[in-house]
Amino acid sequence: MIKLVESAGTADYHSGKSPDRRAIEIAKKNNINISKYKARQFEKSDFNKFDIIFAMDINNYNDLKKIATETKEKEKIKLILNEIEPCLNKSVPDPYYGNKDGFEIVFKLLDKACDKIIKNIE
Repeated sequence: MIKLVESAGTADYHSGKSPDRRAIEIAKKNNINISKYKARQFEKSDFNKFDIIFAMDINNYNDLKKIATETKEKEKIKLILNEIEPCLNKSVPDPYYGNKDGFEIVFKLLDKACDKIIKNIE
């Protein structure tokens, strides 16, 4: 079985841009190279391409729900932190306006959530 993971935003203002240098640094510190990645905008066709669509925060969750036109598309959308804290509907904090520590916190949260996701799909 092929497992494909991608990242996309609901807005287009970062499309084509590289990750924040602080995110690159934290990922590299954790043996992950994201330096060549480029941002892209979520497309309606992504609902056909992916089995699950994880939103990082409630705003993106709501934006995705608006893009979804069919019940089966809406059912694919989940908040990623519900994987580690079910039903709390917490948003991943946006580290952009803070210092590097915020990126470390976000990395740890997402790493924990992704570990749980992997366990659930294996």
